[in-house]
Amino acid sequence: MIETAFLALGLVLIVEGLVYALAPSLIEQLLIALRSLPDAQRRMLGLAALAFGLCLVWIAKTLGA
Repeated sequence: MIETAFLALGLVLIVEGLVYALAPSLIEQLLIALRSLPDAQRRMLGLAALAFGLCLVWIAKTLGA
């Protein structure tokens, strides 16, 4: 169980690190765009990302990961 959590955290850090390394100006634009959204929309966006992530984990576990 803990090895799966470490694997997931490592993959998240790899993807985020790549985005910051390859497109730092894009991150700045994204943060500006997020700041312009109301709190309720940011919260819904976060919940949607959470639900999508849970679905991906469930699918991976179903497939035998």
